[in-house]
Amino acid sequence: MRKLFRFLLLCVIVVFATISSIQCTTFSNSTSQTYDIVIYGGTSAGVATAVQAKRMGKTVVIVCPEKHLGGLTAGGLTWTDSGRKEAVGGIAREFYGRMKKHYDKPESWIYQKPEEYSRYRPDDDAMWVFEPHVAEQGFEELVAEYKIPVYRNEWLKCKGGVKKDGQRITSITMLDGKTYRGRIFIDATYEGDLMATAGVSYHVGREGNDVYGETLNGVQTQNATSHQFTKSVDPYVKPGDPDSGLLPLIHSGSPGIEGSGDKRIQAYNFRMCLTKVTENRVPFPKPDNYDPMQYELLARYLDKGWRAIFAKFDPAPNNKTDTNNHGAFSTDNIGMNYDYPEATYKRRKEILKEHEDYQKGLMWFLAYDPRVPKDVRKKASQWGLAKDEFKDNGHWPHQIYVRESRRMIGDFVTTELHLRKIKPTPKPIGMGSYNMDSHNVQRYVDENGHARNEGDIQINPGGPYPISYGAIVPKASECTNLLVPVCVSSSHIAYGSIRMEPVFMILGQSAATAATLAIDISIDVQNVDYSKLRSRLLADGQILNLR
Repeated sequence: MRKLFRFLLLCVIVVFATISSIQCTTFSNSTSQTYDIVIYGGTSAGVATAVQAKRMGKTVVIVCPEKHLGGLTAGGLTWTDSGRKEAVGGIAREFYGRMKKHYDKPESWIYQKPEEYSRYRPDDDAMWVFEPHVAEQGFEELVAEYKIPVYRNEWLKCKGGVKKDGQRITSITMLDGKTYRGRIFIDATYEGDLMATAGVSYHVGREGNDVYGETLNGVQTQNATSHQFTKSVDPYVKPGDPDSGLLPLIHSGSPGIEGSGDKRIQAYNFRMCLTKVTENRVPFPKPDNYDPMQYELLARYLDKGWRAIFAKFDPAPNNKTDTNNHGAFSTDNIGMNYDYPEATYKRRKEILKEHEDYQKGLMWFLAYDPRVPKDVRKKASQWGLAKDEFKDNGHWPHQIYVRESRRMIGDFVTTELHLRKIKPTPKPIGMGSYNMDSHNVQRYVDENGHARNEGDIQINPGGPYPISYGAIVPKASECTNLLVPVCVSSSHIAYGSIRMEPVFMILGQSAATAATLAIDISIDVQNVDYSKLRSRLLADGQILNLR
């Protein structure tokens, strides 16, 4: 009997050990598969890339630091900057079609009737303004429908996290030690961390006009007429006394030589989703480190009679907004993001917190601080954060607007001359059409002793323009199996137009198409047959030319 008991006990131990071994193996080998395409970044571009890869029969994985998919499209920028709508095709157009189908349902309208919202048109095939949670739901539905594995909260190890065999990436490793292997890699992040870690050349800041023969790059004081102070505002702590020091958020010294390059980048902000609907409104929170002096320059501007602070509370469905920067002093935290592109994760977190505190403090200041004129306070205090958005983040957007970060330097660099069609663009893979748009870069004191902003450019390139395959391809000497559909090879001012969410989705789809063609015949991404790429892009609904 004892022998039987021992035998049975041994059997149980063996069974449990085997199950445990299988479970451990499943977990530890969950990243051991070699995927056809590994995408780093859960932005809209990342999801579009993954969907196209699956449609073309490839194995694909999204590895991303984000918890929420969709990047800025699901993070507050829901008043879509698209330029010419007919330039948007393929998966991007399908996504905006999904948004339309959602709002075609009567139950989608909780705090507003559809006929009360001017941007809802029953006969349209797409909806270009929507609520953040609806966009996120759309991206989640896509990855579920195509059974795309997504590994979230995975941060690339930026020192030694990319393993290469010659010029080919073989794997990427995260901070937690997980390794993802692939044949082709896609950097779909706003920051270009994979690209940089792989040893690909890039630029941060503004090139001088002389670098590419441009006219709108580098320091721009003369052209910076939008979102500018329209009234003379004193910049000093004690008005009229330079010795008293400058107010916060004003840089000392000269803005620089007109048209010259520098390391500065255009300002970031959070695209807040606000509402006046009482049952869905959360009053603006007051940051623990709130300091009204941070907004004294704005207070003086308001004292001068400026009242356009509410001009970019763009209406979204269900009586909400996509609230953007507007005017000389607004939600853009001008000059406080220069470190961000190349910063450590810790430093970036500090910058994000500083931006969040600045913007929350700004809204609290406008709504409740007695320093603000009564009419402004009355109007601002009617607004608040939308209770049904960003529920796990205090109703605050989970994605800051990274308007530019690193930009790759490939063999082909897109410039103002290509957007204006002064120079031809070879091998088109999609189109852009938005203004060449740089937000302000710095705030300074002019020769008259008044506060001024520098860097804002809003100039139409003259119509839709093609974007080259070369813009998403690194130099072959640096990496032969990487594509970069977000931090594209572009000058600062050209990127100001390219950097729109529909364009990122377009370029993501094109990147996946090119990657698949490269995998099918085992060639480098630089050697993809453009005629075959073009044929497939057109077959899949991409728009490559508009007259």
